[in-house]
Formats: sequence, C-alpha cells, structure tokens
Amino acid sequence: MTNLEKYNQVFMETFDKAEDELASYKYQDDAAWDSVGHMSLVAALEDAFDIMMETDDIIELSSYQVGIETMKRYGVEL
Repeated sequence: MTNLEKYNQVFMETFDKAEDELASYKYQDDAAWDSVGHMSLVAALEDAFDIMMETDDIIELSSYQVGIETMKRYGVEL
C-alpha cells in the first residue's frame, strides 16, 4: 500500500467517506469531522505513519489537502 493509499484509508475509515469525496473534504463539512473526529483523525494519522504531530500542525489540519502538506513536513511523501 502506498502512502497516499494509507492516507486516504485513514480519512475514509475515520469519517466514513468514499475516496472520491476526499479531495474537497474540510473540517466541519459534516458532523463526523468535529473536535472528537479531528482528534481521531490525528491519532489515526500518527499511528499509520509512525509520527508525532506538533500542536500547531494538529490545529492547522483543516482539510484533506492541508493534511497532505502537513504529512510532507513529517517526511511522508504522498
């Protein structure tokens, strides 16, 4: 599984979304991505990529697209 596939899988499992919905998906687009969903996403990303995200990056993680850039800062190429 590629890093992009793992990244997509985390979003799909955390928020029960189809892959074709991810590109435009943003924080609070629906009830699933609330504050609890946000922390579930962070935990799942940290587990999937064996990273520990900084507080600023957790706060700034506001969309699927922003997450891609965030992962790059941790050496995860998607």
